[in-house]
Amino acid sequence: MLPALAMFLAFAIIPLVIALGLSFTSWDGLTAPEFNGIANWVSRLTDPLTYHALWLTFQVIVLSWLIQTPMSVLIGVFIAGKQRYRAVLAALYFLPLIMSSAAIAIAFKALLDPNYGVGHAFGLSVLSRDWLGSQTYALYVVILVIAWQFIPFHSLLYQAAARQIPGSLYEASQIDGAGRMRQFFSITLPMLRNTIVTSSTLMIVGSLTYFDIVYVLTQGGPGYATRILPLDMYLTGFSASDLGNASVLAVILVIIGLAIALALTRLSGFNRMTSDQEGA
Repeated sequence: MLPALAMFLAFAIIPLVIALGLSFTSWDGLTAPEFNGIANWVSRLTDPLTYHALWLTFQVIVLSWLIQTPMSVLIGVFIAGKQRYRAVLAALYFLPLIMSSAAIAIAFKALLDPNYGVGHAFGLSVLSRDWLGSQTYALYVVILVIAWQFIPFHSLLYQAAARQIPGSLYEASQIDGAGRMRQFFSITLPMLRNTIVTSSTLMIVGSLTYFDIVYVLTQGGPGYATRILPLDMYLTGFSASDLGNASVLAVILVIIGLAIALALTRLSGFNRMTSDQEGA
């Protein structure tokens, strides 16, 4: 317990306190920080760019959940089967888990290049468009690439949870004449409730940390089309050398993340859930 508490203090509480302190200073990272009161907070909270970044971040959270959750549940339940070919497919499907975000972003940037990418190579007019250069579609392309990267991780959670569902429930339902669809909606989904809450919490709070893949794909562009809040924080801090304002954005991200996590925990009744594992 004590080592865990020490780690939590060292890597969570202390950095947060430092960021909060820096948010009340003017600091370029080279000279000594100068206290400037709430000037940074007023500047960021009255800047339309901050609310634009928040809106983009909200879209990323909602769309990522809507895309990743159903796909992860279906794939996780499918690969939870005992057939050997499913294990082979699972091994192939989990490959994105061992790839870095930067490598994935570079690969997709090359594949979607309108001049040298897949669309140009195979004469596919749909893929020949400059998707990442479009102010309308760039954000959605980024969300799809993020989904491609993270769906395998969440599928792994659902695979493990699906394998813990007692087989006797399916045997009893078969005796009662239930088909696969009825079993999925009446047994599998309810028994995955705990995992759905856990996965959704990781997915939604994790959406507040997407930075590297967006930076490599678009660097926030075109214009401000993909400048989500974590990227806005990085660009403000390290491109504009304004670590005081960047600290304000960091604190806002932490507050949003905590609020979402607490809301999910309370609304889902997660703290009252019990194990669904047979014999637990």
